[in-house]
Amino acid sequence: MSRSPASTPAPVVVRTRAELAAARAALEPATVALVPTLGALHAGHRALLDRAAELAERVVVSIFVNPLQFGPAEDFNRYPRTLDADLAMCAEAGAALVFVPSVEQMYADTGGIAVTVEPGELGRMLEGASRPGHFAGVLTVVAKLFHLFRPDVAVFGQKDAQQLVLIRRMVADLDFPVRIEELTTVREPDGLALSSRNRYLSTAERRTALALSRALWAGSAQTEQAAVLAAAAEVLAEAATADPPLQLDYLALVDPNDLSELAPDYVGEAFLAIAAKVGTTRLIDNARIKIGPGP
Repeated sequence: MSRSPASTPAPVVVRTRAELAAARAALEPATVALVPTLGALHAGHRALLDRAAELAERVVVSIFVNPLQFGPAEDFNRYPRTLDADLAMCAEAGAALVFVPSVEQMYADTGGIAVTVEPGELGRMLEGASRPGHFAGVLTVVAKLFHLFRPDVAVFGQKDAQQLVLIRRMVADLDFPVRIEELTTVREPDGLALSSRNRYLSTAERRTALALSRALWAGSAQTEQAAVLAAAAEVLAEAATADPPLQLDYLALVDPNDLSELAPDYVGEAFLAIAAKVGTTRLIDNARIKIGPGP
């Protein structure tokens, strides 16, 4: 339920680590839920904010386009920045605190980043194979945000499923005192997973992009590994001949806990993941599906 400005104070907006420390201290002793974002907020982010409000007494948000997680040929410079609209959404959702740092505030005033969080082998699979260094950038900024905000819980979307696996592993391995909450992917009525990058798509490109969710639904209707992959691949192959064509990066069916290849006799939940480009826009999507017999 949305909250009216009359009943909910506007969030405190801070831009430096010192301001954040003071504003965070003022929230004590309330429980705190963090929603980290790159900005360009949409209905999927609103769902994260609403879930955060269910989990803690105060919701806090970061809005930061993190250069460490963008490769040299990626879209850091053109990534949408819609701060006024983002702050309006945070206010409407009842967020208590929003951190909007500059790159210099996050990194440069310490002399730049010399130490990053190494994601290990998990960070070199799937997205990590296609985007070298991406997950080191993600984990480094998330670790910094966890230290700065000291949240009781942090909420992330299922669409970035590999990111979730890595963040959970970092929290466990490095003993962060924070609970990670996962929210099911929010989709447009036509099935396209909500993403800030969807605004890059032309009308024709968007039609082609719908093949990602169609492939997931086709794969999810199967219960045997080869059949899952074959059903999804058939949809994606058809989209590869569309105008404009879908350019598949990967289609993978893996263990949802460690992203490893499934054993031939595997039974249980699996992670069906797709990454592809349509035009110049790279999109990812995934679904958790059941492999093997049983309800």
